[in-house]
Amino acid sequence: MRLRPATALGLALSLLPATAFAQGKPLPPPASDATPPIELSITLQDGKPVCAPAELLVPANTNIALNVVSQANAEVTLTIPGQFSNGLVEHADGDLVHVASEKGYLVKRNGKGVLKLRTEGPGQVKYACTATNNQSQPFTGTYTRKGTNG
Repeated sequence: MRLRPATALGLALSLLPATAFAQGKPLPPPASDATPPIELSITLQDGKPVCAPAELLVPANTNIALNVVSQANAEVTLTIPGQFSNGLVEHADGDLVHVASEKGYLVKRNGKGVLKLRTEGPGQVKYACTATNNQSQPFTGTYTRKGTNG
């Protein structure tokens, strides 16, 4: 029995492994096997979110557990440019909800959760904590990824 070209192509494509269609490249091995826990706390002062530490220091190219603890009685969105995309989030649990349009995570009122992340290479960006009820006054801090050489 002879297959039509379109049928043969469809059959060939269906036999390809699913990984051939995965988006992006697999991540290289982490710089360290350790998964250091790092805590980010969120409070409200005069209706505005305050995240601590203001300089969130993490190791570069490493798997980390970012423990988020909010004592704010409002929902707060955490955004870190580039960190929550490109397959860098391995797992999120607790009172954290991914917000695709913001490329961030919504932390529920007085919520707690853990983000297991793979950090990017060395560098620095601004991160933000924005209260959903006061979006005009976000807290901004510095997210610094340090390499093993300093």
